[in-house]
Amino acid sequence: MKTILVAEDDRTTRLLLRGVLRSAGFSVSTAANGALALKQLREKEFDLLLTDIWMPRLNGLELLSSLREMARRPRVLVMTSDNTPETLLRAVREQAYHYVTKPIDPKALVELVRDSLAAKPTSPPIEVLSARPNWVELLVPCDLEVANRITGFMDQLRADLPDDIRERIGIAFRELLTNAVEWGGKLDPNQKVRISYLRARRMVLYRIADPGTGFRFEGLKRAALENAPDRPWEHIETREQMGVRPGGFGLLTVKAIADELLYNEAQNEVVFVKYLDP
Repeated sequence: MKTILVAEDDRTTRLLLRGVLRSAGFSVSTAANGALALKQLREKEFDLLLTDIWMPRLNGLELLSSLREMARRPRVLVMTSDNTPETLLRAVREQAYHYVTKPIDPKALVELVRDSLAAKPTSPPIEVLSARPNWVELLVPCDLEVANRITGFMDQLRADLPDDIRERIGIAFRELLTNAVEWGGKLDPNQKVRISYLRARRMVLYRIADPGTGFRFEGLKRAALENAPDRPWEHIETREQMGVRPGGFGLLTVKAIADELLYNEAQNEVVFVKYLDP
């Protein structure tokens, strides 16, 4: 039976989470603050830590930092209503495995806990090179599971945007990052993709640089490239024949979403620009 420690200062939430997770078949212990959670973590090994951020005595981010000294640290799911860029990025820097926004959906939480516990051993850590709210820069291992997790963190950075714009930018970012991980990084977690996220008052910009030598769009059939942007699925067969991941909406959807899409000469770096309404 997998063991979980829930660190949450709100008694009602703490008991609710304990009940939900125990009903799902997990062994669950609780702590009312970060200091008590750290004490339990030093006395017993847990498979997963589910921690709030703002708690008395020792907050969740300080608790994460304290785990660095442990030979075997649990995977950590951070839960909070504070989705400011500073908090999100510090959680990434402290190697949080995933981020859960309050209020928490019990069913979604159980699924996330199961997925987190079932995932393979962690790849090399995500490196945070810049954590300013308007300029985020990361080095991400070329691993699809890590790419999926960082996509979730990046979605939170755009939480203030209208839902439709946030969703479309998320689709484009996910496609570009996954292609970089697969094409340039060859799914080698020791290779890293560099991600820059710039947020201006009327613009969102991503720059994604992979460690590979790039590829040429000339290899795609002309007919595929000339498809209407509202029919991106028609190029999937061509991508599959080339060995390009057939899943996702592909390059044509990214082009349809972007206001500007720029590649360097080698085509191993891309800049995605979306302008926002004033």
